[in-house]
Amino acid sequence: MYNIAILASGSGSNAENIIRYFKEHATIRVAEVLTNKSDAYVLERAAKLHVPARVFNKEEFTSPSFSERLIREGITHVVLAGFLWLVPQHLIAAFPDRIVNIHPALLPKFGGKGMYGGKVHESVVAAGEKETGITIHLVNEEYDKGIHLLQASCTVVADDTADTVAAKVHDLEYEHFPRTIENWIIQTQS
Repeated sequence: MYNIAILASGSGSNAENIIRYFKEHATIRVAEVLTNKSDAYVLERAAKLHVPARVFNKEEFTSPSFSERLIREGITHVVLAGFLWLVPQHLIAAFPDRIVNIHPALLPKFGGKGMYGGKVHESVVAAGEKETGITIHLVNEEYDKGIHLLQASCTVVADDTADTVAAKVHDLEYEHFPRTIENWIIQTQS
């Protein structure tokens, strides 16, 4: 059995989608949800779906004991789903090529520190882009610089706003993220 820990900082809609996708899976399950915000709605989503969840702080996250605990708990893969902190080196070393993230743009455009959520969509619209999308990528020491596992795109039309772009991008996330996670886990174990 492969055990996923999902790290999220916000509402957790992607986390919920991933949990539901793997609910009856034969070999992959979401073992826990971890968040750096005690008021993150992802905690309620996890509770409703009977997935253990806990809150951690920056000191815990940057300590090697964070990675050690995940290993003790049997976590095999880490999924970032709207998680905003840079992943520390100890976590990358403990889970080499086993940490994945989703970014709401076609990297390398509109990536890097401070580029997340609505800020990305506002930048896409302001730049007059004709296309945007998602990038699912492995995590390394830099924001949004890991190897791409999948990119999916959608068109941006003249009257799109950041909100309408966000809706299109969310649809891509819900469609592609769980299946890409599944394929990635299966391929890394082959």
